[in-house]
Amino acid sequence: MNTEGETAGSAKTTPEDDGMTWWYRWLCKIAGVLGGISCAIAGVWNCVTVNPLNIAAGVWMVSNAFVLFLCEVPFCCQFIEFANAIAARADKFKPWQKALFYCGMALFPVFLSFSFTTLFGNGIAFATGVLYGLASLGKKGDAVTYARLQHQKQDEEKMAETANGAPV
Repeated sequence: MNTEGETAGSAKTTPEDDGMTWWYRWLCKIAGVLGGISCAIAGVWNCVTVNPLNIAAGVWMVSNAFVLFLCEVPFCCQFIEFANAIAARADKFKPWQKALFYCGMALFPVFLSFSFTTLFGNGIAFATGVLYGLASLGKKGDAVTYARLQHQKQDEEKMAETANGAPV
């Protein structure tokens, strides 16, 4: 018999097939939080000016911080009704999709108004995208498997040379 608790537990989706270990997933989340903090602080600082491009870049950076908090740590946005729905949808994204989204989101204010504030304020957010991009490459193979593959390749080359009549 399915109870309501079992149904809710089976409907819970966790991205276990993305190849990320638990510590790397936490590293990406912590980088996202730090990126959100740096974007928020630098964005508010960037808005204290009369240049409209700096103000636009600052507003974009504050919105970047909000999106990073919403996607990475939705419990910080409990006052927003749709926060959990957006976070659940963001968790379903593949790491390369998050990488493109976060890096693109972090580059826009730098192109809008190039300054130290926008560059360093968005640096950690961009690094979060880079971490997700590295996660999409997958795990590094171990040395034993690589040595076996090389040994098999050498054996196949020797067999091919012997079959062609070349001296060994």
